[in-house]
Amino acid sequence: MSQRHTVVTDQLAAPLPDDAPEIPDCPLREVLALIGDKWSAQVLVVLGDGPHRFTELERAIEGISRRMLTLSLRNLERNGLITRTVHPDAPPRVEYATTPLVDEIREPLEALAAWADRNRPAIAAARQAYDGRN
Repeated sequence: MSQRHTVVTDQLAAPLPDDAPEIPDCPLREVLALIGDKWSAQVLVVLGDGPHRFTELERAIEGISRRMLTLSLRNLERNGLITRTVHPDAPPRVEYATTPLVDEIREPLEALAAWADRNRPAIAAARQAYDGRN
């Protein structure tokens, strides 16, 4: 690691002193942790089109494993952002849908997804330029 990065890393890793004031929980940080991970936002964007079955979600989200989709769905359900409905068919059919809680954030999520799609080439070029300098 370069010398200039070592100092910053050491500062970030240093424990807070015992007399440091306690920082209250940050709701923004909590929400970003909930929907800002690699898969949750994508799940919510896909479910914005309406209820989907597990395999439909799996096909719609490129690169997600069954395990990560399961974990993301459970986390989103636990936090009240999606519902899981089991239909008593033979075999049972399970559908996932967003709750009204997501309605307020749907537009910004979709805008963020569109921004990411539009700017993917520019981000890749910036990374390549940075990596070429360092």
